Amino acid sequence: MTETASFPVVVYDGVCLLCSRWVRFLLEHDREGRYRFASMQSQNGRRLLQTHGLDPDSPLSMLLVEDGHGYTDTTAIARVLRGLPHRRWHWLSVMMLSVPRPIRDVAYRFVARHRYKLFGRSEQCFVPTLEQRSRFIS
Repeated sequence: MTETASFPVVVYDGVCLLCSRWVRFLLEHDREGRYRFASMQSQNGRRLLQTHGLDPDSPLSMLLVEDGHGYTDTTAIARVLRGLPHRRWHWLSVMMLSVPRPIRDVAYRFVARHRYKLFGRSEQCFVPTLEQRSRFIS
């Protein structure tokens, strides 16, 4: 799977409505197509989670795989925001990283544990448009 080595990959929960909104946000703002996406429910998403020490059956975090390294929780979000082409998202990354990691990750994990209750759940994974499909790894 050379595609995951060439591009940073965001592994997300495909049935979580918050996670799907995050992917839509990235598709809209990453116009250069830097990021690729794999749902946690896909074979490649599960493999990436396992490779980076996350339980694919009970993931409490999204995963960013970049240059062979796995990043989770708020560090993953900050790295993704920093990687967007427009500088307007970088301030949010800096602000997020100014909070000590244990504090910001506790808040992240609380939301992650309750994501379905707080934001809802879909019966099926987010379905990309024809133009977006090349950015998704099944």
